[in-house]
Amino acid sequence: MNIIRRLIAPTLLLAVLAACEAPPLGDTPPANPEAQLPPEVVSRYGPIHDAGVDIPAVPAQYLNERTIRTEVDYWGDYRPGTIVVDPWERFLYYVLEGDRAIRYGIGVGDEGRAFAGEGYVPYSRDWPSWRPTANMIREFPDMYGPLREGMEGGLWNPLGARALYIHRNNRDTYYRIHGTSDMSAIGNATTAGCIRMFHQDVIELERMYKPGARVVVLTEAQSGMGTRRAGGPELALASR
Repeated sequence: MNIIRRLIAPTLLLAVLAACEAPPLGDTPPANPEAQLPPEVVSRYGPIHDAGVDIPAVPAQYLNERTIRTEVDYWGDYRPGTIVVDPWERFLYYVLEGDRAIRYGIGVGDEGRAFAGEGYVPYSRDWPSWRPTANMIREFPDMYGPLREGMEGGLWNPLGARALYIHRNNRDTYYRIHGTSDMSAIGNATTAGCIRMFHQDVIELERMYKPGARVVVLTEAQSGMGTRRAGGPELALASR
């Protein structure tokens, strides 16, 4: 326990969670960006108390058209309940009936672009523990070496509030859809991690999915599939 307490010092945690910085948000942000958001969005991304953990609200500066979850048109030969990940456009879709889907903004690390094809989610975990891989320790010994024994679940754990574990052919792919406290990563490409979501979003996704749910991860060539009707120019970028 002593090493865990030492490891959660803010400076180390920021290093673990923010392997690269997000693009600057501009020199003159709105004085009150929250006032420009619909009340339902502010409420949707407000603070949550979950399993004894206080999850903070997502700051308004990180909420925009590409990061706010919304219901959109989505065309494809997918059964309702399928999870489609487009790591190149940085969206995750939870397929609904009637050519519709819930679209989530995601953050994508190198691991998130290293897997493509189909799998399934046999199980998920609430506030999972986390351990760096041997490769991570080898490449970044100062950052990850002290964490080789793992981290307990918690707000600053890299897997966040929930993790969905993707398997293929009855084997763990080590591909994860998970929460993050690095809210600036959502909507961006980062150097580390799989598929990151706001805590508020991954909690909702974990409530909806059914164990065994099909997961489809698009290749770069497939990016954008489902956002247009066959032969049509329509884009699924806005709710109707």
